[in-house]
Formats: sequence, C-alpha cells, structure tokens
Amino acid sequence: MKSCVVVLLLLIAKVIAADRTFTVNNNCSYTIWPAIFTGSGTERPYYATGWEAPASSSVSFAVPSNWTSGRIWGRRSCNFTISNPAEQCADGGCNGGLECDTDGGTGIPPATLAEFTLGTNGSPDYYDVSIVDGFNLPVSITNDVGCGVADCPVDLIPNCPSALVGPYNSDGEAVGCQSACEADLDGDQGNSPNCCTGNYSTPATCPSSGVEYYSYFKDNCPNSYCYAYDESSGTALWLCASNLTANYIITFCPSP
Repeated sequence: MKSCVVVLLLLIAKVIAADRTFTVNNNCSYTIWPAIFTGSGTERPYYATGWEAPASSSVSFAVPSNWTSGRIWGRRSCNFTISNPAEQCADGGCNGGLECDTDGGTGIPPATLAEFTLGTNGSPDYYDVSIVDGFNLPVSITNDVGCGVADCPVDLIPNCPSALVGPYNSDGEAVGCQSACEADLDGDQGNSPNCCTGNYSTPATCPSSGVEYYSYFKDNCPNSYCYAYDESSGTALWLCASNLTANYIITFCPSP
C-alpha cells in the first residue's frame, strides 16, 4: 500500500513538473482585460479565460505542456453590464463577457495576439506575436531560457494609416489599427491578396508585396507575424526547444 502511495505521488509530481508557468504583465498605464483562448483537442491553462488587470499588475498560472493553438490578448475600455458581447469592450471583446467562452470565445479584431503551440515528443515550442488581424496593444513574449523574443513593442495606433484606423472608444479615441484584410480595402475578403484568400491562398500567390500596408506593420514590428504567410520573413514565427521547458512572459505595453 505504501509503495502505491509513493508511485502515485511520483506521478503527480511528474505531471506538475510538466506544466509551464506563464506570467501576464500589464505595463500599460491603464487597466486592460486579458483573455485566453484554447484550440480544440488540448488541455486549457489553469486560470480564468478572462480577468481584469489594473495598471502595473501581474498574474502567473500553470499551462499544460501540450497546450496548442493557444492565444492571449488584451481588451480595453470594457463594461460587462452591456449584454451585447460585441459592444462590451472597445477592442478585443469576446463571447462570454469577462471570461471568454471556451468554445468560440476568440477576440474581435483588431487585437494583438500572443500565440502558442507548446512542443511534445521532441517537437519545439512555437510562439509568435500576431498582428495579422490588426493591432490594439503593444505586446512582447519573452522566456526564462534564452530563446528569442517575439514582440510588437511599438504603439501602432498614433501613426496608423487613415484607411485602417479604428475602432474608437466612447471618448472618440482610436483604440485599434486594422489590418488591410479586416478593413476590407479591396472589397472582397473571399478573394483578396490582403487576406490571402481565393486566388491568393498560397505563399506563391500571396507575397507580402501584394498586401497593402504590410511594410507599415513589419517595419515597426519586425519580430511579429504581420500577414498570413509571414514566416518567409524569418522573424515572424519563433521556436524554442521543448526540452528546455521554457516559462513564458507576456507583457502588454513592454518597454520599446
């Protein structure tokens, strides 16, 4: 009986050791509401899917080592007494209110995303800061094992091209910079070089040179994922050996 207890404790310890620690910092001078979404077929982080983060606050939580298709983003100017999820936050809102639905509770663009697929069975961790669906907050992803930094540390809203500016908060201030796809600049999101859809749905038929305003996003945030096939830039998707069991730090409004 005693040996069974020892084995059980060892198994529990092994499971705990396999988890990673994620820390989410709000270095912004204002309150934001971070959110988490997990793709299907994987365990979820052991934390709420949405919470209020006052300025200069920080939270840490465990994330399963097999977390895939995970994303973390921030929301601004939220009021969860409003019934319509699309109107609860000025940007990045989700179905479910303060805590986003685990099924379909992804953020409403534009929203800067910290994206993760943690490696198992020898595969590396993959991570990136994505502004493919537009930008709302500066974000960085760092770690404790010396792997690369993925980030978009610059506030892209003040100089956002006029065709992409929005949405706006209740005071009329811009709180987002849309992607050319989300802004629907060419009027056909189903067959668009800006969206890499239809006739433009492959890397060969959707080069970055055909995506409007790509250079604005990439020049300001070279270490971020700026359009659907940005891996060719070499600074969009970041890898870290999974046997290093990196713990990751997501910082909103990092020092540029």
